[in-house]
Amino acid sequence: MTIKCKKCNHEAIIFQKYSGMHLCKKHFIEDVERKIKLTVRKDYSIRKNDVIAVALSGGKDSSVALYVMHKILGNRPDIQIVAVSIDEGIHGYRPHSLELAKKLTETLGVRHIIKSFKDEHGVTMDDLAAMDREKGACSYCGVLRKSILNRMALEIGATKLVTGHNLDDEAQTVLLNHFRGDMERMVRLAPPVAVEGLVLRAKPLRNIPEKEVALYALVNSLPVDFSECPYAGEALRGEIRELLNNFETNHPGTKYSLLRGFDKLVGALAKELPPAKIEKCRICGNTCTEDICQACKLLGRT
Repeated sequence: MTIKCKKCNHEAIIFQKYSGMHLCKKHFIEDVERKIKLTVRKDYSIRKNDVIAVALSGGKDSSVALYVMHKILGNRPDIQIVAVSIDEGIHGYRPHSLELAKKLTETLGVRHIIKSFKDEHGVTMDDLAAMDREKGACSYCGVLRKSILNRMALEIGATKLVTGHNLDDEAQTVLLNHFRGDMERMVRLAPPVAVEGLVLRAKPLRNIPEKEVALYALVNSLPVDFSECPYAGEALRGEIRELLNNFETNHPGTKYSLLRGFDKLVGALAKELPPAKIEKCRICGNTCTEDICQACKLLGRT
């Protein structure tokens, strides 16, 4: 039996349990893009002559973020979009996704910059993973990747740095910070404000469930790597993901509720917690909240 789209008479390709709607391909794409446009307008308003750096891994989230930002802004001659990819040095994983990232940027006609851990930090992620270490591989990877992305965004004069964080990512992070009691980190999830030395982060997909990001990539035939990083299993986030997915299955809309509750709470939290003092790392000069940045600490630079 064919199930029809709630908005027209065409065959539905998805059922959104949280909204109760069956949607066809056309109306699904419109729904995703409407939510993204609303998020951008509400939290990250685009200004004249903006230079938008997009962190592009070649995975579904960052590829969709680049594709949609280009779709909604690509016809504006005053806006420049630049994709920035990081080669962490993960054998058997990153080279393939970088090739797909190159393919997408070539198709869209977007400038593409690629930087590596080896060139920028003198070490690959595989090297770090093989070392005796206190933290999980994702902790090292995240900090070192952010460091390069921010520096490259500054170098090209970017006014915004777009990442592919989706609804699942945001809900997981909110819950993870609750479990850790880390309210300072929680406040940093709020819609950003400009800080000297840090390019303003934008998350246009923060209201799109992960499964819908994947489906959007598929129906638009985007060149995307759906494989998982070999080090992802080390992260506590995996347990949080499973917990939240179970709740979402039994109680549709849980992820949206968690994010909406956070958005209402974070303003009050920010008033209670004074903003961190902004400094320059005495080793590398990057903007941070202590005299040595996290990247230099993790790499043992003193």
